[in-house]
Amino acid sequence: MNTKSDKLTKGFAMTGFLVAVLFFTGCHKSGSAAAPELSVSPAEINLPAGGGTADLAINGNAHWSVSNAAAWLQLSKTTGNSGNNTIQVTATANTTGASRSTVVTVSADNGQARRVTVSQLSQIYPSYNTSPKTPDSTGMSAAVPLAAKFKLGWNIGNTLEATGGETGWGNPLITESYVKAVKQLGFTAIRIPCAWNLHIDNSATAHIDQNWVNRVKEVVGYCVNNGMYVMLNIHWDGGWLENNISKLKQDSVSAKQKALWEQIATAMRDFDEHLMFASANEPAADNAEEMGVLAVYHQTFVDAVRSTGGKNSYRVLILQGPSTSMSLTYDLMNTLPKDPVTNRLMVEVHNYTPAQFCFLNQDVSWGKMAYYWGNGYHSSIEPDRNATYGEENDHIADYNKMKTKFVDKGIPVLMGEYGAYRRDGSANIPKELALHNASVDYWITFTTKEALARGIKPFWWDTGGALDRQNNTVKDQRTIDAIIAGGK
Repeated sequence: MNTKSDKLTKGFAMTGFLVAVLFFTGCHKSGSAAAPELSVSPAEINLPAGGGTADLAINGNAHWSVSNAAAWLQLSKTTGNSGNNTIQVTATANTTGASRSTVVTVSADNGQARRVTVSQLSQIYPSYNTSPKTPDSTGMSAAVPLAAKFKLGWNIGNTLEATGGETGWGNPLITESYVKAVKQLGFTAIRIPCAWNLHIDNSATAHIDQNWVNRVKEVVGYCVNNGMYVMLNIHWDGGWLENNISKLKQDSVSAKQKALWEQIATAMRDFDEHLMFASANEPAADNAEEMGVLAVYHQTFVDAVRSTGGKNSYRVLILQGPSTSMSLTYDLMNTLPKDPVTNRLMVEVHNYTPAQFCFLNQDVSWGKMAYYWGNGYHSSIEPDRNATYGEENDHIADYNKMKTKFVDKGIPVLMGEYGAYRRDGSANIPKELALHNASVDYWITFTTKEALARGIKPFWWDTGGALDRQNNTVKDQRTIDAIIAGGK
């Protein structure tokens, strides 16, 4: 017979057992509960100014909902259950004149929440991509094989980019016979500096005068029909882009870049690979922040051209380094725009080093004119007119930077402008004129040869000084000979 004490002992034992069971069961249940999960991708969405849709992927293990306070943003749905989900984020055209952004928040019942930033630039001008074509790769090479097809380039300077029109700076209208004369000299590519903003006939819409578009297309045709490769750009053009590389101007400049290139690209769309487009000329970017803004302008250019379709879907596009300086381009141009096609981008830099020797025609506060350049070409009679920097080793160092950073990685580099010019006028005549002329010849041959040796394609800057555009005859045979010698 159990005593009262025995019953109590057994009762306590049973209670302890039940507590242990309950504790173990509770721990087991707690340990098996799924950890709260919620992932949302991407964390940032950038929608085009003209309106568009992007996908937002949501994955979690609980019911979720999305909060959105922006009236301009529509979501395909605002709630969902656990598992993989995709919703569409859509914005209409932004015609407010300013960029806009908002944060949408995805919240789950398991306590998790994620924030997504959605941004959209403003559409200041109407879209001119009104008739996109199906992509056409016929006759369109990638950048590296295309660059291998031309060697020496020539600039038709101070003409289509001139204020006041094609003849505004004293040069005659470009003719096909002029293009043939350039080819006859041994050049295989032509750069056409071109103004477009100066020929807008409606500032409110950034519409380009169709007569100007047709004239530029005619000149491009002169080149392509004669087997010349062509680089067509938006040049200085009043400085609307290249003097406004800033966050403050980013939206408005990018909007104009888009409007102009949609029109240019659509008009020139049917030319084959002989035509290349160049985003700008000498964009005045000198630091990382300005390079970031310039990168936006270049991305706008790529997107605008590609959107028009046809051969433009595969056309080689040229991007200018900051201030087209080789050293700045090496230091700052660390990424190129996203491009839906691969291996179709080139980089452009310029070379007038040292400026005091290449083009300075009077002494100024930041430097004196130099008449003599290079090893073996310094003057003992006028030592104060010898170049003090930017001689052979500096050029080679710059070229090596371009080769290492771009050419060796399958990104061709064009030296879109370069030149050194003679001082043989009535003023500022060097005391050793023969040595000066020999020095200029040497600079031209040296820079041309060393650039080509590193896969950099040079385009001589001429405004009518070497080739007379009135009768298509050579005015400066020494310059032509020096260029050709560098190309051998």
